[in-house]
Amino acid sequence: MKLLVEHKEKVADAVVRLTLRDPDGEPLPPWEPGAHVDVELPGGPRQYSLCGRPGDTSAYQVAVLREAAGRGGSAYVHDELRAGHLVGVSAPRNHFPLVPAERHLFIAGGIGITPILPMLDRATDWQLVYGGRTRSSMAFTDELARYGDRVTIRPQDEEGLLDLAGLPAAPGTAVYCCGPAPLLAAVEALGFENLHVERFTPEPDDGPRTAFEVELAGSGRVLAVPADRSILEVVEEAGVPVLSSCREGTCGTCETGLLGGTPDHRDAVLTAAERAENEVMMLCVSRSRSPRLVLDL
Repeated sequence: MKLLVEHKEKVADAVVRLTLRDPDGEPLPPWEPGAHVDVELPGGPRQYSLCGRPGDTSAYQVAVLREAAGRGGSAYVHDELRAGHLVGVSAPRNHFPLVPAERHLFIAGGIGITPILPMLDRATDWQLVYGGRTRSSMAFTDELARYGDRVTIRPQDEEGLLDLAGLPAAPGTAVYCCGPAPLLAAVEALGFENLHVERFTPEPDDGPRTAFEVELAGSGRVLAVPADRSILEVVEEAGVPVLSSCREGTCGTCETGLLGGTPDHRDAVLTAAERAENEVMMLCVSRSRSPRLVLDL
């Protein structure tokens, strides 16, 4: 769908917030905290977490960090995109939903605050620890001030790295973390029982790459997947339509049902429990541990 850029504002150093509406004022598809949308930009679509009011269907809000080493999309948003322009936006998808819990602990690093921001309006007993390089680089600190001592702001240049070992995660706490890879790795190493993470960048794919086959259950066709090609590429070349976006295992668009075989999950979307169930897989990056996979295609 094409949405109108109604407003663009700077919310931190190198971060702008976009407010997007339907050009005709029609309601947008509903969403819940943790959802993201794909925005069509130069260099390909990029996914951004919705950071407005939970469930608001009158407008979407996303925050865009200028990425010096990006594909040009964020630079376009910062330098060229203006109020009144139209941009292509996908329907919301949510692989980072807020689960019910006695209490929630939110840990955000830098732009990782964006998916967590709407969760604060839905959770009841919660704490947020928010770190960034500098105070001026941390988006939405003014808006977070209304929550008082529930929110801890820790700019690295003032107070050093986050004190993860001292985080208040009593039994019954669901822990949510989003931010740069080193922060996620440090939080995962703490061994929280009920941990939920969202990654903005894929994990390094240094696993072995061998050839295998995929069987398309709908037609019975069997396709060979060479070591140097993805399942998604092979299936698309065979003329089978599959929705996709990031092609790097972070957005979840190409999620496909798995009916047989043992996948080698290499995405940054599925939880450990979802991987163990082996009911779905991401075709853009994941591979196979068995000679053949049977896909629900």
